Amino acid sequence: MPRHIYLHVPFCARRCSYCDFSIAVRRTVPVDEYLSALDAELRARFGNATVTEVDTIYLGGGTPSRLGGEGVARALDLVRRHFAPATDAEITIEANPEDIDVRAAIEWRRAGVNRLSIGAQSFDDRVLSWMHRTHDAAGTASAVDAARGAGITNLSLDLIFALPEVLDRDFERDVKRILELQPDHVSLYGLTIEPQTPLGRWVAQGVTVEQPEEGYEDDFLTAHRMLAGAGFEHYEVSNYGLPGRRARHNSAYWSGVPYVGLGPAAHGFDGLVRRWNARHYAEWRDIALTDADPIEGQEELTSENRVAERVYLGLRSDVGLEMLSGDLDVVQRWVHAGWSIVGPDGRLRCTPEGWLRLDALAAALTHHRSR
Repeated sequence: MPRHIYLHVPFCARRCSYCDFSIAVRRTVPVDEYLSALDAELRARFGNATVTEVDTIYLGGGTPSRLGGEGVARALDLVRRHFAPATDAEITIEANPEDIDVRAAIEWRRAGVNRLSIGAQSFDDRVLSWMHRTHDAAGTASAVDAARGAGITNLSLDLIFALPEVLDRDFERDVKRILELQPDHVSLYGLTIEPQTPLGRWVAQGVTVEQPEEGYEDDFLTAHRMLAGAGFEHYEVSNYGLPGRRARHNSAYWSGVPYVGLGPAAHGFDGLVRRWNARHYAEWRDIALTDADPIEGQEELTSENRVAERVYLGLRSDVGLEMLSGDLDVVQRWVHAGWSIVGPDGRLRCTPEGWLRLDALAAALTHHRSR
């Protein structure tokens, strides 16, 4: 049975320059309409099922905080009709700084939210403007203070690295600013160029040049050095947590366990079959409101898929990958280069330098194991 629930809330005030996610830009968020469609999806899929206990609920997006305090509470009430959070369940919402004030945070906490993932991205106002973010640098500190003042103390901050050199962004300064705010968790994402985004068009037109690989590596290793030096555990390629503060929901994805995906474009996995919902908000809404399951597609994992997934998921976290017969011949070059290590428990783990080359190592091992 699934122990983890993901709920996609697609609404945003503006599309960020780099964003290729399934979002719906709305000046006014249609909270009632969205919740009616969510209720319909839950009833269509789980209406007659026994209520089961879950360990995590995660509201991602989009910008779930745009539902407001009451909207988030109502969304969680709908989920609870079908899935009961365990006593120590981790309940997270993603939030933009401008949506976080003490009043909203108190309502979230009363609804059961005990963890916030805040999209800081940078502490340079020029950079935030270039990203099309709707908050300024001071807004993140205010949001952190408001969340803590409301009693939500488990806070994660997001930061983007490897920005174009023309921005002259001081990445080390941004990491220092993150540390000054004393979060429990930091997620660090390298900028990627997606063709259908504003950034993709800027690059195609030659207006913007992406960061060279050397700069990407420098930023990644700088963050590792600074965050690890401050006591954070680099437990997954893009994630750092203080001891006891790893993201339990995301860790479940990397473990390959079953989870439920709700809302537009949400993916779910039952252990055998991966499924995904209609991508666009209007399509998902219209299907769900006919009391039909808004599924768009599904695939059953083949044995080859399972090998590839097991290798990749194992190598992307510090849990590592159990070594099988013949694997050492494949990974010896990576071990000699300092990109991976084989621990006394017989598991292969990437070093930070190795995580920068994760795709190549995973491909080599998958090819070997699939022969």
